[in-house]
Amino acid sequence: MSGDDESFTDGSPSESSMSQTLEISDELAERIDSHREDGETREEFVEELVCIFETEGTFLQEGYSE
Repeated sequence: MSGDDESFTDGSPSESSMSQTLEISDELAERIDSHREDGETREEFVEELVCIFETEGTFLQEGYSE
C-alpha cells in the first residue's frame, strides 16, 4: 500500500466473519470526507451511495443525459 492511498474497513459486526479493505486515493478520501455528515463514517457514506445507486439505477449528474 502506497502513502498516497487511504483505506477503510468494515468495522461493524456483520453476518459474515470476513471484512474487505478498499483502498482509495487521498484526494478521493478528502472528497468523501467533505460530503459526510457529522459522525458519519466513510463506510456509511459509501453504503448510502450504493443504496441510492441500487434504488435509482444511476447517479444523477447535472448536465448529463443519456
